[in-house]
Amino acid sequence: MRKSSLLVVTIAVTAALTLSACGSRGGKSDSGADNAGASNGGGNSSTKVVIGVDAPISGSLSALGLGIRNSVELATKQANAKNYVPGVTFSIEAKDDQANPTTGKQNATALVDTKGVVGVVGPLNSSVSLTMQKVFDDAKLAQVSPANTSPDLSLGPDWGSGKFARQYQSYFRTATTDVVQGKFAAQYLYNDAKKTKVYVIDDKKTYGAGLASIFADEFKRLGGTVVGTDHINPGDKDFSAIATKVAGAGADSVYYGGEYPDAGPLSDQLKKGGAKVPLFGGDGIYDPEFVKLANGNGEGDLATSVGVPVEELDSAKEFVANYTAAGYKDPYAAYGGYSYDAAWSIIEAVKAAVEHNGGKVPADLRTQVLAELGKVKFTGVTGPVAFDEYGDTTNKQLTVYSVQSGAWKKVKSGTYSG
Repeated sequence: MRKSSLLVVTIAVTAALTLSACGSRGGKSDSGADNAGASNGGGNSSTKVVIGVDAPISGSLSALGLGIRNSVELATKQANAKNYVPGVTFSIEAKDDQANPTTGKQNATALVDTKGVVGVVGPLNSSVSLTMQKVFDDAKLAQVSPANTSPDLSLGPDWGSGKFARQYQSYFRTATTDVVQGKFAAQYLYNDAKKTKVYVIDDKKTYGAGLASIFADEFKRLGGTVVGTDHINPGDKDFSAIATKVAGAGADSVYYGGEYPDAGPLSDQLKKGGAKVPLFGGDGIYDPEFVKLANGNGEGDLATSVGVPVEELDSAKEFVANYTAAGYKDPYAAYGGYSYDAAWSIIEAVKAAVEHNGGKVPADLRTQVLAELGKVKFTGVTGPVAFDEYGDTTNKQLTVYSVQSGAWKKVKSGTYSG
């Protein structure tokens, strides 16, 4: 999965974003989309095309989920305002999975059964995606995650032995994988931070356990020592026993595979228990909430996250300004840019499908969107957007952040090259 962090930015917005709202009428078309009956400037009827969204809109990870939902919505409104696909009006159908795999699977079934949906952005969690993939693939409904990082989702369960197998042709993602993130983190900790003895902890979930394993393997390959390993249960409150183990192991650092609701208290209790060493994690802990939950003991802690800070990218300036102008209460967070790009990859696929059908919405739009998605290439908010033969993003940029003066600050960005 990927976690978030919205760097707070002050942006002077000189013009409000104009968002078009289109009314609808009429029944279902036979294209898999709704005949909205809306006018697109020329008086012609418009076909309503829906992009589904699945994310934790409520619960402990809602700060990330709301950023995903809002960013997808913004993409559809931008597409409508520009009349980007003549004859098509975009909207979203958002589902709340509460970071629960069972709920995610139910949402996937509901989105498949919603005729107007031609593609889905989400989910946040890799563990949730594992339950959704087959549902979407059986229905030939494209799925583009802005946050999943587990290699299993695209490369299959035997990827670690070099046997890559794309099990689900409908699965794509705009976030890079933990193969890249875990190794990038290990290289930074050993080569840049000069740490040689790490204690590795994970939350036993798909994202956390996988990331921790990849990190540990690379750290040892570089010459470092894993002085101990342990696991926690998500939602645990007392980490004093682990803190004692870490302090006694002589570790100069801790690597945690998991998410910020547990990582923050873990960092706090590690320091209070005598293990005054930095805690390092993946994008799952990269969120302002981590800093709050660490109760002032997160200073010097580290995290990796996908890409380069959105606020530093020229390609993201319009997105940041438009998001601010749209008046969303919740920040776009770490995955806003990736969610916006995921939505636009579906929009671009819709455009290609319509153009290849003589400017008309094809009867099998859902299937055609899936066929076109793998060929999509454009410059998005986060940089070049394109997918490889496994549906993975070709953009392998990452950034290391450190907690400094109570906030995440960028330390190093780079492109992983193996």
